[in-house]
Amino acid sequence: MTGRGDIAGFRLTLRSRAAELGTWTDARGPEGAPAGALLFDERLIADPAARDRLVAAVLTDRDLRQRAIPGLIPTADLVGGGDEVWLLTAQAVNPILAELLAPSGTPAPGVPEAVAVLTDTARTLLALHEAGHTHGAVHPGTVVIGDDGHARLAERGLSDALRGRAASPERDLASWASLARSLAGTWAAGTPKAAQTISAAAGLAPAEGLAEALNVLSDAGRPGRAVLAALARRRTETGSSFAIGGAPADPPTLRREAPDEGEIVTLLGAPAPPGDLGSTQHPYKSGGDDTRGDEVRFGPGVPVPTEAESIWRAGRERLQTVHAQPRHDQRAALWRRGRTIGAAVVFAVIVVAVVLVYLNQGPALAVSAVDIKAPKKVQGCGTTVTISGTIKTNGSSGEVRYEWLRNDRKEPIRQTDTVSSGSTSHEVSLKWTVEGPGDFTGIATLRVLSPIAEGGKVQDKATFTYRC
Repeated sequence: MTGRGDIAGFRLTLRSRAAELGTWTDARGPEGAPAGALLFDERLIADPAARDRLVAAVLTDRDLRQRAIPGLIPTADLVGGGDEVWLLTAQAVNPILAELLAPSGTPAPGVPEAVAVLTDTARTLLALHEAGHTHGAVHPGTVVIGDDGHARLAERGLSDALRGRAASPERDLASWASLARSLAGTWAAGTPKAAQTISAAAGLAPAEGLAEALNVLSDAGRPGRAVLAALARRRTETGSSFAIGGAPADPPTLRREAPDEGEIVTLLGAPAPPGDLGSTQHPYKSGGDDTRGDEVRFGPGVPVPTEAESIWRAGRERLQTVHAQPRHDQRAALWRRGRTIGAAVVFAVIVVAVVLVYLNQGPALAVSAVDIKAPKKVQGCGTTVTISGTIKTNGSSGEVRYEWLRNDRKEPIRQTDTVSSGSTSHEVSLKWTVEGPGDFTGIATLRVLSPIAEGGKVQDKATFTYRC
């Protein structure tokens, strides 16, 4: 298919779709492999603080990729040029589940396909939460179906970063439950028993966690991926344009300006190429017809200039790139060069601000103790008990990872909260539902996983009595 231009060596196609954060466009990576390019909505990136958070989220994705967290669409790079910011992915970001939920002939997805999507996404979320991170925006528009029939999650952490929301595992659980109910009412609608099982798993996820939900989901049947793979391949062959919310997707417009005379094409740091997702040592290179000479990198993690860059910027003849321009175009060239320099200055200011903020941060967040309380009164039949906990800190900001342990289950309930500076305590809670006849003593333990001193242990426990 005819392309519309290059972004840092990624060739864009004419296939685009509107999304929550901007516009996704199908692309081809530097090696020709299927890829994706997200042009962010300029309103979401107007605030420099939002850009800083976006960079931090992408750097976290790099770390998660190194730790082999499964089921995520890998990020290849984040680049900026002029007023535009692009996220480039090392895998295709199509088709999305939202496209496949609408009836489109045969083959039609059913219960096995619903189980496959829910199993894949639940396992990805479990791995993310285990690593102390969240997704933040799980819905049919961020679930991508690969040509192998597996479901993967795109846009991890981006919505939270751009909107300034704290990470919330509970939001992920609620979103997965909503996804499960949607599939129960569509793909599984023709099999009432399986639909009820999927709905039961959805109801269990927010209260008991995804591990318990997966146990129930397995009763609906085995995952089936052949139909999903066929649908994904058909979409790749025929193409489609889809907009979240029903609006048609307008392809993003690229500037098609020739580089100015003597304009410097920034050497892009060292993003991991699609063929080597575990490495960050091989830089992408723009193609010979690249017209995005004003691309610059911003935010924390800006790479130190290489020797080649330093020599080139010093004006050494052997690395100079001169683009001749007709005399009558000199005014336009000067104007474009001024705009390029202006964009570079803006991003440089952002970089300096991030560095200054980092250098002027106070002491790192530290946890000194925890205290939890349970009801002293004997609890009656069918009760949901609230266990309250207080995590005491040194007042700095940061993330606290902790887990709840219950004596009636083996799996811990792990969570990550973001705490603000200025407060020396952070309140948490556990909802524990007990049903059925008999006597039972519940023991809840709150244990902080980080930040704590090496070899240290910060935990507390409380008990309650149930009688029915």
